[in-house]
Amino acid sequence: MAEQDKMIAFQGMPGAYSDLACRTVYPERRTMACRTFPDAFQAVRDGQASLAMIPIENSVAGRVADIHHLLPESDLHIVAEHFHRVNHHLLAPAGTKATTLTEVHSHVHALNQCRNLIAELGVTPVVHVDTAGAAKDVAAWADPSKAAIASSLAGEIYGLEPLLRNIEDAEHNTTRFVVLARDARVPPAGTDKPTITSFTFRVRNVPAALYKAMGGFATNGVNMTKLESYVGPDFIAAQFFAEVEGHPEDKALKLAFEDLSHFSEWIKVLGTYPAHPFRRGDG
Repeated sequence: MAEQDKMIAFQGMPGAYSDLACRTVYPERRTMACRTFPDAFQAVRDGQASLAMIPIENSVAGRVADIHHLLPESDLHIVAEHFHRVNHHLLAPAGTKATTLTEVHSHVHALNQCRNLIAELGVTPVVHVDTAGAAKDVAAWADPSKAAIASSLAGEIYGLEPLLRNIEDAEHNTTRFVVLARDARVPPAGTDKPTITSFTFRVRNVPAALYKAMGGFATNGVNMTKLESYVGPDFIAAQFFAEVEGHPEDKALKLAFEDLSHFSEWIKVLGTYPAHPFRRGDG
């Protein structure tokens, strides 16, 4: 394996949940921390890494901001998906007691996902850019009044101890990631292995365009699992991010795409890839 093929990029600092997801799915690879999502995309385009692990939505916080705009512009292909259970931990320097805490530091989503514990402890939540960055800062301060909410990996990297584990309010807290590569890795058609196809499209600026565009999926029995809108820079016609069960070479999906094309200005397939076992309830 070439050196760049051993790398997988993610957005965030070492110890971020994206870092943990990378290590969980690809334990044989080294992870590359990138400051922004575009930086992670660029690392793959430049060949510094062969893959990027990008969060797209969370079962509690909803979709990740800007991803629907950035993915189509990245010129990368979705080649896999991963559903990662989020387990938040209350991390602090060695010797810290929960009773000495006055502040808890983390990303705004992590703080919101642990409101019950924060209220129970009576501490002040302090927002950071990301969870791993909060853990790094708490470790540097070595202040027994401050703790971080972050992953177990962040605790290991920055030398913090878990005061409490699995402190998230919702047991279903799960983040869905997509794995990106420079080249498409479309699984073969005609097998019994379920596949997902992700695509974006822009409807024509005419009455009932979306209604008519969606008709082909219904009449051809194609199950659409996601449809989210976002506006383009001109604010004239809506653009959509959609996902369906099926392979573009399947007759039903091929016919549905033909109908969609009649009522859309453009369609861009972002990737066709194996459906994760989580979709079947296998975890």
